[in-house]
Amino acid sequence: MGGEGGPSSALDALVEIMRRLRDPVNGCAWDREQSFATIAPYTIEEAYEVADAIERGDMSDLLDELGDLQLQIVYHARIAEELGLFDIGDVLTAISAKMVRRHPHIFGDDAESPGWEALKAAERSGHEDKSALAHVALALPALKRAEKMQRRAARVGFDWPDAGGPRAKIDEELAEIAAAATDEELVHEIGDLLFSVVNYARHRDVDPEAALREAVTRFERRFRKVEELADKPLDNMDINALEALWQRAKRQV
Repeated sequence: MGGEGGPSSALDALVEIMRRLRDPVNGCAWDREQSFATIAPYTIEEAYEVADAIERGDMSDLLDELGDLQLQIVYHARIAEELGLFDIGDVLTAISAKMVRRHPHIFGDDAESPGWEALKAAERSGHEDKSALAHVALALPALKRAEKMQRRAARVGFDWPDAGGPRAKIDEELAEIAAAATDEELVHEIGDLLFSVVNYARHRDVDPEAALREAVTRFERRFRKVEELADKPLDNMDINALEALWQRAKRQV
């Protein structure tokens, strides 16, 4: 295990590859044109592909996807270095310092950890934005961002005392959807409904992102079974026939 020369040499090699790809004279035309903004979507995509490999238990794929994700970090660091902002060494130094700072019970004299969230809150106190909701990443998936916002608000007491509150809000939002008079109102109320469902899931200790992902996976599996069971194209079948196939699929997968 481990590349020839160890992790440090392997990282140095990747940094050098990126330097050459971004070389303004002899580099790759596509790589030279990229910026933080154009690369960011690939960074997010690679993080999801890492998670997907883990969920599938494919360790060979995980190795490959972790490499793709590492490339994204090197890519951003190279762009920053060209702009005179920081380099990959600064990135690694910063994360090392952060991990030591967040584990005073391991690297310091504290008897026990004050808690990950407490340490992160202390770090945020040094930022200009003092809101409890500061620095929740805009690029997070909407369900995950909603949950994170709600957890932040709950830590300062802005929360329902139990699951009954958010459950009642779901009924309230459904009624408001039914009463929506314009497309704009409908979008607004459906957004509120989804936010309320996330809140209810949080109070029931359910990860809404994971729950929806599992639901989508079940739908895909069952829909494929419907296609397999059908004796003619689905678009030639009425809703009753489709529902009957769906129920059969549910019993089988």
